[in-house]
Amino acid sequence: MNSLRNALNSRVIVADGAMGTMLQDADLSLDDFQGHEGCNEIINVTRPEVVAAIHREYFEAGSDAVETNTFGCNWANLAEYGIENRIYELAHAGAQIARGVADEYAAVAGGGPKFVLGSLGPGTKLPSLLHTSYDYLKQAYREASTGLIEGGVDALLIETTQDLLQAKAAINGARDAINAHGAGRDIVLIAQVTIETTGTMLMGSEMGAALSALEPLNIDVIGLNCATGPTEMSEHLRTLSQRTDVLISCMPNAGLPVLGPKGAAYDLSPEDLAAALIDFNSEYGVTLIGGCCGTTPAHIRAIKDAFTSPPVQRPRERITEPGAASLYQHVPFRQDLAYLAIGERANANGSKAFREALLADDWQACIDIAKEQIRDGAHMLDLSVDYVGRDGVADMSHLASLLATASTLPIMLDSTEPSVLQAGLERLGGRSLVNSVNFEDGDGPESRYARIMPLVKEHGAAVVALTIDEEGQARTAEWKVQVARRLITDLTENWSLNVSDILVDTLTFPIATGQEETRRDGVETLAAIRILTSEFPEVQTTLGISNISFGLKPQARVVLNSMFLHEAVDAGLTSAIAHPSKIMPLARIPDEQRSVALDLIHDRREYNEEGEMTYDPLQKFLELFENAETIARRLSVAEELALLPMHERLPQRIIDGEAKGLEPDLDEAMTEGIKPLEIINTYLLSGMKTVGELFGKGEMQLPFVLQSAEVMKKAVAYLEPHLEKLESDTGRGKILLATVKGDVHDIGKNLVDIILTNNGFSTVNIGIKQPVSAIIAAAKDNDVDVIGLSGLLVKSTVVMRENLAELSKQGLSDKWPIILGGAALTRAFVEDDLSSEFPGTVRYAKDAFEGLALMDTMMAIKRGEADAKLPELRKRRIKKVTREIDDNVSTERSDVAYDNVIPTPPFWGSRVVKGIALADYVDMLDERALFVGQWGLKGNRDTYQAMIHEQARPRLRLLLNEAQANGWLEAAVVYGYFPCYSEGNDLVILQHEGPEKGQERTRFTFPRQRRDRNLCLADFFASKESSRIDVAAFHVVTMGNAVSVAASELFAKDAYREYLELHGLSVQLTEALAEHWHARVRSELSFSNEDATELQEILDQGYRGSRYSFGYPACPNLEDQVQLCNLLDPARIGVELSEEFQLHPEQSTSAILVHHPEAKYFNAR
Repeated sequence: MNSLRNALNSRVIVADGAMGTMLQDADLSLDDFQGHEGCNEIINVTRPEVVAAIHREYFEAGSDAVETNTFGCNWANLAEYGIENRIYELAHAGAQIARGVADEYAAVAGGGPKFVLGSLGPGTKLPSLLHTSYDYLKQAYREASTGLIEGGVDALLIETTQDLLQAKAAINGARDAINAHGAGRDIVLIAQVTIETTGTMLMGSEMGAALSALEPLNIDVIGLNCATGPTEMSEHLRTLSQRTDVLISCMPNAGLPVLGPKGAAYDLSPEDLAAALIDFNSEYGVTLIGGCCGTTPAHIRAIKDAFTSPPVQRPRERITEPGAASLYQHVPFRQDLAYLAIGERANANGSKAFREALLADDWQACIDIAKEQIRDGAHMLDLSVDYVGRDGVADMSHLASLLATASTLPIMLDSTEPSVLQAGLERLGGRSLVNSVNFEDGDGPESRYARIMPLVKEHGAAVVALTIDEEGQARTAEWKVQVARRLITDLTENWSLNVSDILVDTLTFPIATGQEETRRDGVETLAAIRILTSEFPEVQTTLGISNISFGLKPQARVVLNSMFLHEAVDAGLTSAIAHPSKIMPLARIPDEQRSVALDLIHDRREYNEEGEMTYDPLQKFLELFENAETIARRLSVAEELALLPMHERLPQRIIDGEAKGLEPDLDEAMTEGIKPLEIINTYLLSGMKTVGELFGKGEMQLPFVLQSAEVMKKAVAYLEPHLEKLESDTGRGKILLATVKGDVHDIGKNLVDIILTNNGFSTVNIGIKQPVSAIIAAAKDNDVDVIGLSGLLVKSTVVMRENLAELSKQGLSDKWPIILGGAALTRAFVEDDLSSEFPGTVRYAKDAFEGLALMDTMMAIKRGEADAKLPELRKRRIKKVTREIDDNVSTERSDVAYDNVIPTPPFWGSRVVKGIALADYVDMLDERALFVGQWGLKGNRDTYQAMIHEQARPRLRLLLNEAQANGWLEAAVVYGYFPCYSEGNDLVILQHEGPEKGQERTRFTFPRQRRDRNLCLADFFASKESSRIDVAAFHVVTMGNAVSVAASELFAKDAYREYLELHGLSVQLTEALAEHWHARVRSELSFSNEDATELQEILDQGYRGSRYSFGYPACPNLEDQVQLCNLLDPARIGVELSEEFQLHPEQSTSAILVHHPEAKYFNAR
């Protein structure tokens, strides 16, 4: 049988190119569209010969299959023209045209079979955004699919999907039509998603999330089409090739659109498109290929010619990670070094706070409770709304819709009612987990099991299977395993679930009730887990952990829950429904409590020879907590403040950073007769002064300082309308702030802005990359009192020196005192070197609070205060050493080994990779660099660890959720491999293709050490004299500009702490991405097996080779960035090089990646 399925399994099938592009050139009239201009599907009934002619052009060009002209035969599109009642008619007509032409070409001798793909586009109504419902879309897609099937298509192609919930509706509607109208025909079901240039679908879904959600729906082919050219699709195809055995398709646009005289045009040549698809077939096994927007018969002809000789298939790494997915990301059921934590608090029966919010219809409070669990470390959220007197379907519909876009974690739908589960499933685009199925009322046609499983199957969900049968809840290990076997057998054989998509809950019961029949419940549950995971290694297991300790005091519950979870994980448990923040690490549980808890769990009662009990672990456990009072409710910060008198309360509010209750306090203070200006100057600024003192002593961390500044800002803004005009015009002084020319770093400058502003000073912040002319002009225009300049780059020190010289040249050295700061500077450089050259006043500020102190003093001097005096200039303690330049630079090679093996790269030249999933690189995040270096958290070992556990990690989890849900991260890489050799101190890069192949393309000249081993970076590459050609890898990675925009918006909204944290996170995620991509390069060069296994070792270069960035000690010349950018063209990922050789956006970094085993960090000076 010459079916499309057989053809796809045996060879590459070439589909056609764009239909719309061809119709635009057909000179159609408005009458041809029956007055519905732009509705291409109308042409199927008014000008079928035009559509047929386009099909013929593609078959002539070599297409094996053509798509029907039915992309817009969906409810949303046709409803815009008021003709949604014509879905079937237009779909059927389009299919008949294509079928007729395909049969015509199939009949030609030697032509081979020709296939018809029934095109089903997305429309503009997205169910995840509540534009329409899942069920309504599903029925519309069923109608269109019926028309296509009855018109004779070989496949239904659901393409350009932008919302996973819309894709699921389309797939299930199409499957229903196949089952109802296929009449035994082998109709292939294809699903193609559209990934934007941002690297995700329109709704923010990563490729992994799309695969997780759609693969279980029994599709035959999955792939990508539209939005981008092939370059941007590579990483997503790689994900598919690694993670699925389903056939893969790819239909790119002819590049990215460029604006031409006739609107958007596409300029990717037929040959380049064909070359990309050849690579996709050999590297990723793509078997259904074609073109989308901008592709023409010429492109298809080039593709067909390229596949005359099928390329060699390269071996592909396979990754099996069963799991669930939110709309945004895939989450594996098996977590590295941990259990899958399922947050239990969004449960109307298990959480009082959630229940009260639900009963009050306070939906935002419900969402906040759910999101708090993200902070606490949950990997998935349990959602249960069943409560007496409530409409469970309505509640589930509302909350599931909100959580679908608000949370990046998958949802476990927890209900015994099929209608409630259905409501949740029809509103969640990702892959959910259904909790639960069991045999409580059997497995007959009317059982709850038989009513829930069709929903599970339709939506591709995973299931929690409870060990309950017709006799009740299984209590013994034997009974639990017996029920589990029955469940697994039925779920896999009758419902086609994978064993790895089943989470068996072997049930937990309270073991501290004192009843004899409950004493061994813990033992039996643990035994069941061991037997089950041994018999079914792929099955997942779960438990509701808190059940074990029901009835105990809170402290006792925490200890018993924690110990039982540890024992269960040791037995093979893979997930737990728990409150992660209420699980204690074993090291923090006292030895006696731990020992007795284990005895209780394992029922280690002891008896004497007479059979009398001599040791009862339950009694002992109760005694251990007998004198432990219930943890007293700690007063909230707001309640503590309310107890203070007003003159203490207001400054303490600033110190605590507590905004709750601020406005009533300010009103009360004004009612008491305190003037607004006095409130600011006497009370609020007093609090900010204390904040500065605490920071200076190391007793307050930077994030909390910024939180105090936020409260100060809110207070001043609230009081401002109440200030008399004279009062509001009175300021303490004005400073201009700027980052100097060529420097894109603004975090330090902005922190100074925050602290000065909230201590009563006015600031004029003119931003980054400011030339001295702009600084002087702004200082004059704004009549400032002081100028503050910031710079992070080493080169910025030179720029600052030039700026001071220009001020002197213009006779302005005495007009403004100058404050200089930033990571590039030292106190000695400013207060010794620069102050000796600059006739005016210049001082160094190591941080924002020293800047505040200097500003205070400078303004006091300006006001003529007699005792006002700046700190004395601090001269160098160590004599400045001036190195003499030696013109006789050695080019003699060091003792670096020259006979190392040169790896073979997977390709020559450069490639762009976009849409890298956060989960792929977040594991490379250097938390210490983030928390200490970026966020400014410090302290001794104990206080630091407590701060990380209680503050930093929870805020990091929440921030990652926000960044992903809001699309702030646009991770992208451009990298490449280039042939090269070394010549003295030079690395010579060669042309890798074309008529000049093998000739010099560019060269980098590196400095050589004058000490130690006399190393030079060029030594790590094969020399020209060796006649060997080596390989040099380069990359540029970026987080994109969206995160910079988001951080700027936070700064503008006075959300200072969030601004600091998001900026710092984006910088460290860039480093994590660079580290991740270096690991990818090592993998592609086939020596990643030498990598260390621990993250800290990786961060300490625990791998072969090294990653060197220009501007650092081994290759200090920033100007070399020009050559690197010429090689890689990072503009393709939105990265530009400034005139000072800095990458922009700031969250970008570049490197040369060296594979030589001896290559490690070194200083070439």
